[in-house]
Amino acid sequence: MIVNILLFNDFETLDVFGPVEVLGRVAGYELKYVSWSGGIVKSRQGTMILTGNLNDMDKNGILLVPGGQGTRPLVQETEFIADLREAAAASCWCLTVCTGAALLAVTGLLDGLQATSNKKAFSWVVSVNEAVNWQPKARWCVAGKYYTASGVSAGIDMALGFVADRFGNSVAESIAENIEYIWHDKKQEDPFAVKA
Repeated sequence: MIVNILLFNDFETLDVFGPVEVLGRVAGYELKYVSWSGGIVKSRQGTMILTGNLNDMDKNGILLVPGGQGTRPLVQETEFIADLREAAAASCWCLTVCTGAALLAVTGLLDGLQATSNKKAFSWVVSVNEAVNWQPKARWCVAGKYYTASGVSAGIDMALGFVADRFGNSVAESIAENIEYIWHDKKQEDPFAVKA
């Protein structure tokens, strides 16, 4: 199974590499980094990644869409959104972290489905598409093949939840132990929701 990780300038580093740390430990998963036009992409924190082109990737896999400041201008890029819609619709599974849910929401693929996002940016995310059934208290949501996580570190919890759904809790718990991570496994309860 190919895990296509969609990057863009000013993506949030942990949104990507938290889930990558989890998914990269699943036997048979191959990680590939893509962007809208390919080439070098720079995270908000200055990490530079060489990527392939989104339109050249094998779409029959998992698509991971992070968030970050770069999502703000991208929700207005109609050509990017069209390409994202095609890639997400074709994927077996589509996972978003943080404000990556806003990008997926603009495609219309989340209309009527439960989804969540970063609680500190929640009002902005909701504003891009109010047809989504936004969940203000969830750590992550599952709606068919779409997984959406709350802010930044929640992507690790969601990725472990995704692994648990595919391979069982014991596999997810083993990965969490190996990366010395305390898994917040209650997807309906985001401890940061009350503060937000």
